[in-house]
Amino acid sequence: MEYQQLAALVTFAFVSCATPGPNNIMLMTSGANIGFMRTIPHMLGIIFGFSFMVILVGIGLVGFFEAYPVLQDILKIACSVYLVYLAYAIAKSKPSTSQASDYQPMTFLSAAGFQWLNPKGWSMALSTVSVFNLSQNWQGIAIIAAAYAFVNVPAVSMWTYAGQKMQSVLNEENKLRWFNYGMAALLLGSLVQVI
Repeated sequence: MEYQQLAALVTFAFVSCATPGPNNIMLMTSGANIGFMRTIPHMLGIIFGFSFMVILVGIGLVGFFEAYPVLQDILKIACSVYLVYLAYAIAKSKPSTSQASDYQPMTFLSAAGFQWLNPKGWSMALSTVSVFNLSQNWQGIAIIAAAYAFVNVPAVSMWTYAGQKMQSVLNEENKLRWFNYGMAALLLGSLVQVI
């Protein structure tokens, strides 16, 4: 991969990872509710899970969807149902300023697995592999996956840190509850790209 193409890939990857989407909404929510350190497994799950997804898309998973188009519809339904479930879980969780907080951060495995139900993630993986793997070989796929892993570190950290910084503003149960409602609504709003 030439330098100019690599620079374009890294720029595209960072912008797509750093802009709002289901992962970043959930990271900000987690940062606001439980802080940066307790959200690290969630962040690492996103980094690993998405990079692994890019590899599988690059080695031929996209052809599977082309051969069986009904799977795209099934995936859209599964993505939508899971995002609604996550929005509900965020909205109903007790704020962490209370003694009986029930906010549960995503684990490494659940965050890695979520990438397979993340509509923005599918869009990013499919478009990146199509545009940037011009050589159509495994080295190109490896470079794309590594680029995403590299740029995802500051992207997910930024959103989690922003959420943690909001803790000083969201220092009352009622404020945090309304924040969680707002983040749940934003997560539901991300369904627009699926429908």
